[in-house]
Amino acid sequence: MTAADTLRPEPPGSASARRRSTTGRRRSTTARRRPAAPGPGETRHSPLTARRKKLFWPLLLPAALVYVVFFAGPSLFTLWLSLNKWAGAGPMSFTGLDNYRRLFQDPTFRHSFTNTLWIIFGAGGLTFLVSFGLTMVLREMQGRKAARSILFFPNIVPSVVIAILWGFLFQQGGLVDSVTKATGLPSPNWLGQGNLFKVIMIGLVWTSTGFYTTILMAAVDQIPPELYEDCDLAGANTLQKFRHVTLPLMWDVVGMCAVLWTISAVKVFEFIYAFAGAAGQMPDTGVWNTALYTYGEAFASGGVPRYGSAAASAVVMLALVGVLVVLIRRFMRRDSVQY
Repeated sequence: MTAADTLRPEPPGSASARRRSTTGRRRSTTARRRPAAPGPGETRHSPLTARRKKLFWPLLLPAALVYVVFFAGPSLFTLWLSLNKWAGAGPMSFTGLDNYRRLFQDPTFRHSFTNTLWIIFGAGGLTFLVSFGLTMVLREMQGRKAARSILFFPNIVPSVVIAILWGFLFQQGGLVDSVTKATGLPSPNWLGQGNLFKVIMIGLVWTSTGFYTTILMAAVDQIPPELYEDCDLAGANTLQKFRHVTLPLMWDVVGMCAVLWTISAVKVFEFIYAFAGAAGQMPDTGVWNTALYTYGEAFASGGVPRYGSAAASAVVMLALVGVLVVLIRRFMRRDSVQY
């Protein structure tokens, strides 16, 4: 074969031309069908992905079942029950919003609702003021871990025991009464109707302060000490350190504590029941909060249970907690501080 024959183009129908065309099509088809390179972890068809898909529902169903049975189901039943009249036996009778209308017309509920707001805002504000003060004092103190353990102790003891102890402290001739008389201060009847709810609020502050102080101190411990050293070099006092360093860097923790307090304040029951009640009897309605009101409506001693009214009270408090939590989160929303 000469050079001219090599350079001469082949006829389109020749065997070599058909062979080259078939090979080119095969190569182009192979190139088109070649899958993309798998990413990290073989996310599409890897055995790990297949195993995760296979285990997704078996792992999700138990948690979903527990959630539906113990939370979603009872919550929906409570909402439905609040629209009915039911004494616990016999058929329900649908009343619509009548339970809610009678609820807000009931002076006992209105007073209980007011007491609940006092606990949320009054006792809550005092709790956080004391917790902030203790946090600032203990931050500079030697042996703060031991002090933190002592402050946290009331949260280990059951609320009923604390309530009984609180009653011994404030009874006539008790420790508080003896101290006030020894110092020449007037000693009122602490357990009288005019002071009973105030003593309850003081007890709630005392039992809760250690818990929130512990959380706030844990947040303060995460702040680099170099920031406080810079403040000392700049001549800042304790209040300025707290305002410009401590509070901004622990603001998210403060918001979390506010949400926790709001939820727990609505659920206060054992302390009031054990402290103000007597021999298994309900306390006087003057110290009721909405939790005690709900209990009284559902399990009224000597009367017919009003489960519809009790459920309506529970729904109202659930709505109150939801609104307050949303407002707290919006009010305390700030850009995170990096350090």
